[in-house]
Amino acid sequence: MHTLLITGPGGAGRTTVAAATALAAARQGRRVLLLSGDPGAPDDRLVGLLGPTTGPAAEVAPGLSAVPVAHGIRAARIDSGEEFRAELVTLQERGASLIGMLGGRPLGSEELTELPGAEQFALLRALRRAASAPGVDLLIVDMPPLHQAIATLALPAQLRRYLARLLPAQRQAARALRPVLAQLAGVPMPAQWLYEAAARWDEELAAVEAVVESPATELRLVAEPGPASDEALRTGRLGLALHRLPVASLVANRMVPRDSADPWVAGLGARQREYADQWAAELTVVPLAHLGRDPRDPRDVALLADTDAIAPREAAVYRRAWAVEDRLAEDGVLVWAVPLPGARKCDLDLIRRGDELLLTAGPYRRIVSLPSALRRCTVSGAALTDGELRVRFTPDPQLWPRER
Repeated sequence: MHTLLITGPGGAGRTTVAAATALAAARQGRRVLLLSGDPGAPDDRLVGLLGPTTGPAAEVAPGLSAVPVAHGIRAARIDSGEEFRAELVTLQERGASLIGMLGGRPLGSEELTELPGAEQFALLRALRRAASAPGVDLLIVDMPPLHQAIATLALPAQLRRYLARLLPAQRQAARALRPVLAQLAGVPMPAQWLYEAAARWDEELAAVEAVVESPATELRLVAEPGPASDEALRTGRLGLALHRLPVASLVANRMVPRDSADPWVAGLGARQREYADQWAAELTVVPLAHLGRDPRDPRDVALLADTDAIAPREAAVYRRAWAVEDRLAEDGVLVWAVPLPGARKCDLDLIRRGDELLLTAGPYRRIVSLPSALRRCTVSGAALTDGELRVRFTPDPQLWPRER
């Protein structure tokens, strides 16, 4: 299944572009599932742009329902509040004995209101479910704004790392000794349910991570050409590159004509075109015309869906690897090349910690495991050249195999 995640700076028109993309793909005969994280009923903003529903909601994947709309598109919405309540109630049931031992009282589902961050987990869970929906060729996800979308997509890998450090799987092998240790120490030992819950979370996070990192998953950015969007895209693309999230295309939204009789409109159009051309030097840019008003109904979306190249192609974006260059013969170093388009020196920082490298690019941070060859080296320098961070590693004589 081809998965297209649509995001961009806030207010750029992501939802409208998601609807137009879905309609253009459906016209080509593709079976489209449109997933929205916006609050409210699924026949509100997003479905309203495509037309009235043509039938009742039905389950398209376990735990995920969708309503049919125009051209056979199915639209699903995420209920983050319901997801949060169900997950917390399940967690309480699994840990009932521990809660009782501590003198606590479980919360009823009617008492629970979702906490900040619940939307991210609900979106990831819905993404995993939608990616396994049968009878779907194209999954389009109307993501949150760019910065929040990057943080959400990076979450599975980060949480899996935390779980592995805090609750290592090998410690589960000692569970048979816990009753004895508890008597000797006089304190209760971690309950088995905690490890079972961690294993369940890790399995679910791994499934979401597999969808995010799949060769069939890519992003479409949406931005209104201008200086604010340009800086937001530059920063956002740093985060995308740091997490190796490929961009299929960029929709330059609300473009006004350069040949307008109104000098102000013509000047604005010329400036917009300058930014669009600048973006086109590195990305596939799809210009989308301004309708002269905010899109209100299916007729407006139908006009936008007629735009050339708005219908997505099959996923063909290559996830560029971070290559290790062998320059031992020339310079006595190995070089790890990390593509970071648009990066500035002031944006970057790196720290070596054991077998990991902590990379910071603007507001984004990622902890990555070093390739095996680099673990036997020390970091001897780094330089930013043409949008690529080149980290130099010098072999450690005590760890590196000696030549005979």
